[in-house]
Amino acid sequence: MKAPARAPEERRTSPPRTKPSPPKSAHGTSTTARGTGRLTAVLLALASAALGLLSWVALAHSGIDGFPGPVSVGRRAGELIADGTLFEDAGASLKRVLTGYVLGVLLAIPVGFLMGWYPVVRRLIEPWLQFFRMVPPLAIIPLAIVLMGIDETPKIFVIFLASFLSCVVSTFQGVVAVDVTLVNAARVLGARDPQVFLGVVVPASTPFILVGMRIGLGASWATVVAAELIAAQGGLGFRMQQAQLYYDLPTIFVQLIAIGAIGLVMDRLLLVAERRLTHWQERR
Repeated sequence: MKAPARAPEERRTSPPRTKPSPPKSAHGTSTTARGTGRLTAVLLALASAALGLLSWVALAHSGIDGFPGPVSVGRRAGELIADGTLFEDAGASLKRVLTGYVLGVLLAIPVGFLMGWYPVVRRLIEPWLQFFRMVPPLAIIPLAIVLMGIDETPKIFVIFLASFLSCVVSTFQGVVAVDVTLVNAARVLGARDPQVFLGVVVPASTPFILVGMRIGLGASWATVVAAELIAAQGGLGFRMQQAQLYYDLPTIFVQLIAIGAIGLVMDRLLLVAERRLTHWQERR
Protein backbone atom coordinates (compact mmCIF):
# COMPACT_ATOMS: atom_id res chain seq x y z
CA MET A 1 0.00 0.00 0.00
CA LYS A 2 1.16 3.40 -0.80
CA ALA A 3 1.68 5.74 2.05
CA PRO A 4 -0.81 8.58 2.06
CA ALA A 5 0.50 11.58 0.30
CA ARG A 6 1.44 14.38 2.57
CA ALA A 7 -0.48 17.59 2.31
CA PRO A 8 1.60 20.33 0.81
CA GLU A 9 3.20 22.36 3.52
CA GLU A 10 1.45 25.68 4.04
CA ARG A 11 3.50 28.65 3.16
CA ARG A 12 4.63 30.62 6.08
CA THR A 13 3.35 34.09 5.60
CA SER A 14 4.76 37.02 7.47
CA PRO A 15 2.31 39.00 9.58
CA PRO A 16 0.66 41.81 7.70
CA ARG A 17 2.50 45.04 7.92
CA THR A 18 0.64 47.73 9.80
CA LYS A 19 1.13 51.39 9.24
CA PRO A 20 3.01 52.83 12.20
CA SER A 21 0.81 55.06 14.28
CA PRO A 22 1.93 58.62 14.84
CA PRO A 23 3.76 59.24 18.10
CA LYS A 24 1.58 60.18 21.00
CA SER A 25 2.16 62.72 23.69
CA ALA A 26 1.91 62.12 27.42
CA HIS A 27 -1.80 62.95 27.31
CA GLY A 28 -2.55 60.27 24.70
CA THR A 29 -3.11 62.55 21.74
CA SER A 30 -0.96 62.23 18.63
CA THR A 31 1.49 64.98 17.85
CA THR A 32 0.00 65.25 14.35
CA ALA A 33 -3.45 65.92 15.79
CA ARG A 34 -2.05 68.48 18.19
CA GLY A 35 -0.18 70.24 15.38
CA THR A 36 -3.32 70.34 13.26
CA GLY A 37 -5.29 71.71 16.18
CA ARG A 38 -2.77 74.48 16.77
CA LEU A 39 -2.75 75.42 13.09
CA THR A 40 -6.54 75.56 13.11
CA ALA A 41 -6.50 77.75 16.21
CA VAL A 42 -4.03 80.17 14.59
CA LEU A 43 -6.07 80.36 11.40
CA LEU A 44 -9.27 80.99 13.35
CA ALA A 45 -7.56 83.72 15.37
CA LEU A 46 -6.35 85.42 12.18
CA ALA A 47 -9.82 85.15 10.67
CA SER A 48 -11.34 86.66 13.79
CA ALA A 49 -8.87 89.56 13.72
CA ALA A 50 -9.57 90.19 10.03
CA LEU A 51 -13.31 90.13 10.66
CA GLY A 52 -12.96 92.60 13.51
CA LEU A 53 -10.85 94.92 11.39
CA LEU A 54 -13.37 94.80 8.55
CA SER A 55 -16.18 95.55 10.99
CA TRP A 56 -14.22 98.52 12.30
CA VAL A 57 -13.71 99.87 8.78
CA ALA A 58 -17.40 99.42 8.04
CA LEU A 59 -18.38 101.36 11.17
CA ALA A 60 -15.93 104.14 10.32
CA HIS A 61 -17.56 104.52 6.88
CA SER A 62 -21.12 104.15 8.10
CA GLY A 63 -21.59 107.85 8.69
CA ILE A 64 -21.24 107.90 12.49
CA ASP A 65 -20.08 111.40 13.35
CA GLY A 66 -16.43 111.48 14.40
CA PHE A 67 -15.97 107.70 14.54
CA PRO A 68 -12.27 107.12 13.74
CA GLY A 69 -11.02 104.47 11.38
CA PRO A 70 -7.97 102.21 11.72
CA VAL A 71 -5.76 104.59 9.72
CA SER A 72 -6.34 107.63 11.92
CA VAL A 73 -6.03 105.55 15.09
CA GLY A 74 -2.82 103.97 13.85
CA ARG A 75 -1.41 107.39 12.99
CA ARG A 76 -2.26 108.68 16.46
CA ALA A 77 -0.74 105.58 18.06
CA GLY A 78 2.49 106.23 16.18
CA GLU A 79 2.59 109.79 17.52
CA LEU A 80 2.02 108.64 21.12
CA ILE A 81 4.67 105.96 20.77
CA ALA A 82 7.17 108.38 19.22
CA ASP A 83 6.97 110.88 22.08
CA GLY A 84 6.87 108.12 24.74
CA THR A 85 3.44 109.07 26.11
CA LEU A 86 1.83 105.70 25.44
CA PHE A 87 4.61 103.72 27.15
CA GLU A 88 4.60 106.07 30.13
CA ASP A 89 0.84 105.79 30.60
CA ALA A 90 0.83 102.04 30.07
CA GLY A 91 3.65 101.62 32.59
CA ALA A 92 1.81 103.68 35.22
CA SER A 93 -1.42 101.71 34.81
CA LEU A 94 0.37 98.36 34.68
CA LYS A 95 2.27 99.13 37.88
CA ARG A 96 -0.97 99.93 39.72
CA VAL A 97 -2.71 96.84 38.40
CA LEU A 98 0.12 94.45 39.25
CA THR A 99 0.56 95.86 42.76
CA GLY A 100 -3.10 95.69 43.72
CA TYR A 101 -3.74 92.44 41.87
CA VAL A 102 -0.83 90.54 43.38
CA LEU A 103 -1.67 91.73 46.89
CA GLY A 104 -5.32 90.75 46.42
CA VAL A 105 -4.50 87.25 45.11
CA LEU A 106 -1.91 86.58 47.81
CA LEU A 107 -4.46 87.35 50.53
CA ALA A 108 -7.46 85.75 48.78
CA ILE A 109 -5.96 82.27 48.42
CA PRO A 110 -5.26 81.60 52.13
CA VAL A 111 -8.54 83.23 53.19
CA GLY A 112 -10.47 81.08 50.68
CA PHE A 113 -8.73 77.93 51.93
CA LEU A 114 -9.53 78.79 55.54
CA MET A 115 -13.17 79.46 54.70
CA GLY A 116 -13.53 76.20 52.80
CA TRP A 117 -11.64 74.00 55.28
CA TYR A 118 -12.94 75.37 58.60
CA PRO A 119 -16.72 75.87 58.92
CA VAL A 120 -16.24 78.27 61.83
CA VAL A 121 -14.12 80.62 59.73
CA ARG A 122 -16.64 80.32 56.90
CA ARG A 123 -19.55 81.41 59.10
CA LEU A 124 -17.56 84.35 60.46
CA ILE A 125 -16.23 85.70 57.15
CA GLU A 126 -18.73 84.74 54.46
CA PRO A 127 -21.50 87.23 55.43
CA TRP A 128 -19.03 90.12 55.28
CA LEU A 129 -17.55 88.79 52.07
CA GLN A 130 -20.94 88.62 50.38
CA PHE A 131 -21.80 92.08 51.70
CA PHE A 132 -18.73 93.70 50.17
CA ARG A 133 -19.19 91.74 46.94
CA MET A 134 -22.50 93.52 46.45
CA VAL A 135 -20.78 96.92 46.74
CA PRO A 136 -18.98 97.75 43.47
CA PRO A 137 -15.32 98.70 43.99
CA LEU A 138 -15.99 101.80 41.88
CA ALA A 139 -18.39 103.03 44.56
CA ILE A 140 -15.58 102.89 47.11
CA ILE A 141 -13.25 105.12 45.08
CA PRO A 142 -14.62 108.45 46.45
CA LEU A 143 -14.41 107.15 50.02
CA ALA A 144 -10.89 105.82 49.46
CA ILE A 145 -9.78 109.17 48.03
CA VAL A 146 -11.21 111.07 51.01
CA LEU A 147 -9.59 108.73 53.55
CA MET A 148 -6.28 107.98 51.76
CA GLY A 149 -5.63 111.05 49.65
CA ILE A 150 -5.13 111.36 45.92
CA ASP A 151 -1.80 109.58 45.58
CA GLU A 152 -1.32 105.92 44.59
CA THR A 153 -2.72 104.37 47.78
CA PRO A 154 -6.48 104.67 47.03
CA LYS A 155 -6.04 103.43 43.46
CA ILE A 156 -4.07 100.37 44.57
CA PHE A 157 -6.56 99.73 47.37
CA VAL A 158 -9.61 99.54 45.09
CA ILE A 159 -7.70 97.30 42.67
CA PHE A 160 -6.71 95.09 45.58
CA LEU A 161 -10.33 94.90 46.70
CA ALA A 162 -11.61 93.99 43.23
CA SER A 163 -9.07 91.19 42.72
CA PHE A 164 -9.43 89.91 46.29
CA LEU A 165 -13.22 89.55 46.12
CA SER A 166 -13.07 87.74 42.77
CA CYS A 167 -10.34 85.31 43.76
CA VAL A 168 -11.45 84.50 47.31
CA VAL A 169 -14.88 83.33 46.17
CA SER A 170 -13.37 81.01 43.54
CA THR A 171 -10.86 79.58 46.01
CA PHE A 172 -13.56 78.99 48.61
CA GLN A 173 -15.81 77.34 46.02
CA GLY A 174 -12.94 75.14 44.88
CA VAL A 175 -12.32 73.83 48.39
CA VAL A 176 -15.96 73.03 49.15
CA ALA A 177 -16.36 71.38 45.72
CA VAL A 178 -13.63 68.80 46.38
CA ASP A 179 -15.03 65.28 46.06
CA VAL A 180 -15.66 63.91 49.56
CA THR A 181 -14.79 60.41 48.32
CA LEU A 182 -11.23 61.51 47.62
CA VAL A 183 -10.88 63.01 51.09
CA ASN A 184 -12.29 59.92 52.79
CA ALA A 185 -10.09 57.62 50.72
CA ALA A 186 -6.99 59.56 51.73
CA ARG A 187 -7.97 59.35 55.38
CA VAL A 188 -8.65 55.60 55.13
CA LEU A 189 -5.13 55.18 53.77
CA GLY A 190 -3.79 56.89 56.88
CA ALA A 191 -3.32 60.45 55.69
CA ARG A 192 -3.74 63.12 58.32
CA ASP A 193 -5.40 66.49 57.84
CA PRO A 194 -2.25 68.34 56.63
CA GLN A 195 -1.54 65.55 54.14
CA VAL A 196 -5.15 65.48 52.93
CA PHE A 197 -5.12 69.25 52.55
CA LEU A 198 -1.85 69.42 50.60
CA GLY A 199 -2.29 66.22 48.62
CA VAL A 200 -6.00 66.32 47.78
CA VAL A 201 -7.64 69.67 48.49
CA VAL A 202 -4.99 71.97 47.03
CA PRO A 203 -4.61 70.15 43.68
CA ALA A 204 -8.38 69.70 43.28
CA SER A 205 -9.10 73.37 43.95
CA THR A 206 -6.28 74.73 41.74
CA PRO A 207 -8.48 75.06 38.60
CA PHE A 208 -10.97 77.14 40.59
CA ILE A 209 -8.19 79.37 41.92
CA LEU A 210 -6.82 80.04 38.44
CA VAL A 211 -10.27 80.87 37.10
CA GLY A 212 -10.70 83.33 39.96
CA MET A 213 -7.33 84.86 39.15
CA ARG A 214 -8.38 85.41 35.54
CA ILE A 215 -11.65 87.02 36.62
CA GLY A 216 -9.82 89.15 39.16
CA LEU A 217 -7.42 90.34 36.47
CA GLY A 218 -10.28 91.69 34.38
CA ALA A 219 -11.82 93.34 37.43
CA SER A 220 -8.46 94.95 38.26
CA TRP A 221 -8.12 96.56 34.83
CA ALA A 222 -11.70 97.82 34.93
CA THR A 223 -11.10 99.31 38.37
CA VAL A 224 -7.80 100.99 37.55
CA VAL A 225 -9.28 102.76 34.53
CA ALA A 226 -12.18 104.04 36.63
CA ALA A 227 -9.82 105.16 39.38
CA GLU A 228 -7.62 107.01 36.90
CA LEU A 229 -10.66 108.70 35.41
CA ILE A 230 -11.51 110.16 38.83
CA ALA A 231 -8.14 111.14 40.26
CA ALA A 232 -4.78 110.54 38.59
CA GLN A 233 -1.89 112.41 37.03
CA GLY A 234 -1.00 109.69 34.57
CA GLY A 235 -2.15 106.37 33.17
CA LEU A 236 -4.28 105.08 30.34
CA GLY A 237 -7.52 106.09 32.03
CA PHE A 238 -6.18 109.56 32.77
CA ARG A 239 -5.19 110.01 29.12
CA MET A 240 -8.68 108.98 28.00
CA GLN A 241 -10.21 111.57 30.30
CA GLN A 242 -7.97 114.28 28.87
CA ALA A 243 -8.82 113.20 25.33
CA GLN A 244 -12.51 113.33 26.15
CA LEU A 245 -12.28 117.01 27.02
CA TYR A 246 -10.98 117.79 23.53
CA TYR A 247 -13.15 115.23 21.70
CA ASP A 248 -10.00 113.41 20.65
CA LEU A 249 -11.51 110.06 19.66
CA PRO A 250 -8.36 108.56 18.07
CA THR A 251 -6.49 108.98 21.35
CA ILE A 252 -9.34 107.33 23.26
CA PHE A 253 -9.24 104.41 20.82
CA VAL A 254 -5.48 104.05 21.24
CA GLN A 255 -5.83 103.83 25.03
CA LEU A 256 -8.66 101.31 24.75
CA ILE A 257 -6.66 99.13 22.39
CA ALA A 258 -3.62 99.35 24.69
CA ILE A 259 -5.70 98.28 27.70
CA GLY A 260 -7.21 95.36 25.80
CA ALA A 261 -3.86 94.24 24.38
CA ILE A 262 -2.04 94.32 27.73
CA GLY A 263 -4.93 92.57 29.47
CA LEU A 264 -5.07 89.91 26.75
CA VAL A 265 -1.36 89.14 27.08
CA MET A 266 -1.67 88.83 30.86
CA ASP A 267 -4.70 86.58 30.50
CA ARG A 268 -2.87 84.33 28.02
CA LEU A 269 0.01 83.99 30.49
CA LEU A 270 -2.42 82.91 33.19
CA LEU A 271 -3.97 80.45 30.75
CA VAL A 272 -0.55 78.92 30.04
CA ALA A 273 0.07 78.60 33.78
CA GLU A 274 -3.35 76.98 34.18
CA ARG A 275 -2.59 74.35 31.54
CA ARG A 276 0.74 73.52 33.12
CA LEU A 277 -0.58 73.33 36.69
CA THR A 278 -3.70 71.35 35.74
CA HIS A 279 -2.30 69.10 33.01
CA TRP A 280 -4.04 66.15 34.66
CA GLN A 281 -7.45 67.66 33.99
CA GLU A 282 -9.42 66.46 30.96
CA ARG A 283 -10.12 69.18 28.42
CA ARG A 284 -12.46 69.47 25.51
